[in-house]
Amino acid sequence: MPDAHGMLNLTHTWVGFMALAIFATAYVLVILEETTQLRKSKPVLVAAGLIWALIGMAYTAAGTPEAAKAAAEHTIYEYGELFLFLLVAITYVNTLEERRVFEVVRAKLTGRGLSYRQLFWLTGLLSFFLSGVLDNLTTALVMGSVVLAVGAKSPAFVALACINVVVAANAGGAFTPFGDITTLMVWQKGKVTFFEFFALLLPSLVNWFVPAAAMSFAVPGDKPLASGEATKMKPGAAGVIVLFALTIVTAVAFKNFLGLQPALGMMLGLGYLQVWSYILQQRGKRADNTDMVLNSFKQIERVEWDTLLFFFGIIFAVGGLGVMGYLASANQYLYGVWGPTIANIAVGILSAIVDNIPIMFAILTMDPQMSHGQWLLVTLTAGVGGSLLSIGSAAGVALMGLAQGRYTFMSHLKWTWAVALGYAASIAVHMVINAAKF
Repeated sequence: MPDAHGMLNLTHTWVGFMALAIFATAYVLVILEETTQLRKSKPVLVAAGLIWALIGMAYTAAGTPEAAKAAAEHTIYEYGELFLFLLVAITYVNTLEERRVFEVVRAKLTGRGLSYRQLFWLTGLLSFFLSGVLDNLTTALVMGSVVLAVGAKSPAFVALACINVVVAANAGGAFTPFGDITTLMVWQKGKVTFFEFFALLLPSLVNWFVPAAAMSFAVPGDKPLASGEATKMKPGAAGVIVLFALTIVTAVAFKNFLGLQPALGMMLGLGYLQVWSYILQQRGKRADNTDMVLNSFKQIERVEWDTLLFFFGIIFAVGGLGVMGYLASANQYLYGVWGPTIANIAVGILSAIVDNIPIMFAILTMDPQMSHGQWLLVTLTAGVGGSLLSIGSAAGVALMGLAQGRYTFMSHLKWTWAVALGYAASIAVHMVINAAKF
């Protein structure tokens, strides 16, 4: 029977069990992506469609199809916000890459004649702070290419530096709304305001620093050969950097001062880029300089659609399980029986095995009654918990592919104890310095 809001509890029906089986099958296929070569978006798209078809059948049979439609519309709204935000952010990152900004960063680092140990700390520190703006995946790929370039003759350095980059990128992504998909979702949901994220700066820094300090003793002490590579940014690159910063400011202003969705501010920022690309195209034609020409639509075409469609499938599949009542049951057990602190710490550990995006979306959908300090805690743990294993975050998985056997699951697992120490230390620091928020 429908409840007062017209919702059905399908957790103990064949419909619910079928939905769980579909979701589990799809997630196994996501985990086996590297083996099967089946892109991760495909199984979750099918799963999401089938789960909502089951919901539609159940609600139609109960005579309340309007309730299912309203739930679907709410999920579409949530995904739409995330989609537009990410579309603009990824387009800007693609444009920075096309203007050779990241190549210049790599060339400057490889040409400074630093020791392996100095490079270990520098790439980690840069990964930490860049991740807060670029996102942890892009940062890991950019800094990973630096590590591979300077460590071509030292496999030991590459393995340790890659672990360091993954941990730093995930930690750096936890203290800003732009650093990770999970922090973006928390911000858009209004659980944590833009400036409140910075309360996680010190805990996030500790999360990276503790394992980095432990690993640094194993880093080779000699120097790699300095690179003589000379690379220049394309014309207009500085303008793209400025406009990207202005776009972030615009998105924050839309939410904080105008009370509007930050995605609208991001779309305005896309307009900045479109106008700048037009100016560069006209200048390039007059100067007969093809390097100056920038086609912003080409950068939109280069957006990683597999990732965006994966987010759609995950959000709708998890949202569907929530409509069926499974998330309410999980909420009652996790936060009612375990309590918020243990539950939020467990969320981080679980995110090393299961992607943190569906976990965070599930928590936001459950909406447990927690203090502000607890919302900050789960934001922290969901963001950094994936560093415990190389497969626990998009940054780790991407870097394993980039490093081709030099950074592996086992090389990361060897140092999981150090990453776990950082995880525990970051939680302790948060609970001390942000005690007033609990």
